[in-house]
Amino acid sequence: MAVHCNFTSTDLSSLTLTNRPHFTYKTSSLSPKPLSTRKLNRSLVRSIATDSNGGDGATSPEVAGKKKRLSEQSAWEATDAEGNDYLYRLGKESENMNIAVGARAGVIDDLFVGDFLGKDSDIVFDYRQKVTRSFEYLQGDYYIAPAFMDKVVVHIVKNYLAHLLNTNVPLILGVWGGKGQGKTFQTELIFQAMGILPVIMSAGELESERAGEPGRLIRDRYRTASQVVQNQGKMSCLMINDIDAGLGRFGNTQMTVNNQIVVGTLMNLSDNPTRVSIGQDWRESDITHRIPIIVTGNDFSTLYAPLVRDGRMDKFYWQPTMDDIINIVNRMYEKDGLSKKDVESIVTTFPNQALDFYGALRSRTYDSAILKWVNDIGGPETVGSKLLRRKRDENLPVFVPPKQTVESLLESGYSLIKEQQLIMESKLSKEYMKNMDD
Repeated sequence: MAVHCNFTSTDLSSLTLTNRPHFTYKTSSLSPKPLSTRKLNRSLVRSIATDSNGGDGATSPEVAGKKKRLSEQSAWEATDAEGNDYLYRLGKESENMNIAVGARAGVIDDLFVGDFLGKDSDIVFDYRQKVTRSFEYLQGDYYIAPAFMDKVVVHIVKNYLAHLLNTNVPLILGVWGGKGQGKTFQTELIFQAMGILPVIMSAGELESERAGEPGRLIRDRYRTASQVVQNQGKMSCLMINDIDAGLGRFGNTQMTVNNQIVVGTLMNLSDNPTRVSIGQDWRESDITHRIPIIVTGNDFSTLYAPLVRDGRMDKFYWQPTMDDIINIVNRMYEKDGLSKKDVESIVTTFPNQALDFYGALRSRTYDSAILKWVNDIGGPETVGSKLLRRKRDENLPVFVPPKQTVESLLESGYSLIKEQQLIMESKLSKEYMKNMDD
């Protein structure tokens, strides 16, 4: 169905209620082409301009050069020194995008908040608040190695006092050493003792299918730690665990664009720790707090050499002494009733083992107790139904933890040593590919 007008004049000033244009409706495919909306709008504009300027359509230079404003005192139409819209430029430069505010009660009109998602439906803000780690799960008395604590405390305090010190302060502390030596756990204990709310990342976040995303994530987490200092008045830092697993070069592994961007981001943070952008335009007032960075790893020789140079990264090789190992393991078994002498005998029986080995001893002693508990509830066939689909009034048998003794721990230790030797000695790949040369 085609709709068209049967008038051709573009002067609308002569139109009255009696001689309005008559609209006709025709269903024929040969009907005249309807008048476009754009032409009609131009006609309306010319007609209005003719009426407001004496009927001749001419506009005075004073009127043409001065844009009509809503109010002389209104800030909505203010412009900056370059003539650009001031509020638009502020919104473009601000990192506080609309998704960071959300439909929060008290931030926008309550009329638009509603009750469907609740009075505070800003999921993004809640997520950002949970990025920091509080270490509430660390309950008990743990041993912190003095050398480890001194190094971490000095690095953190020195970065917070960097503006008062007349010396170069590296932003990154690299804690490296053997596997399972408690680098991450010792650092978290220090954070808890100092009351620090850190932002923690892992090596798995240093790669993405989208180019540039890990680098932006590091800058975003860095700025989040800065906001903790500014908004909560608490110390914070950025910690990246197992950085060599994400950035290290092993054998013929390929360097990706994200690896290069992450390395460049960390180097740039070290050189400019107070000027960090996550995509918004630069502002002179956008100054972030200097946030110390702590990274852990096993082999820093696999990292990009300019990143680990002394001006950017302060290195600390963590190799616990025999006294450190005994004290840490003693605190581990203290609640089990073992004396320090018993712990010394266990440590000397299995020398040259990582700290996580002595924690695995205690875990291995639970195997027989768990197997007995499974048999008590009906065997392996009924585990799923008993654990997940049991009746509401049905109670499971009480699990009785095993009593830790030196003999049981030594037995578990010998079992773990045997598994280690089998892994090192059994080259199953040679059995599968016997035709391959060594």
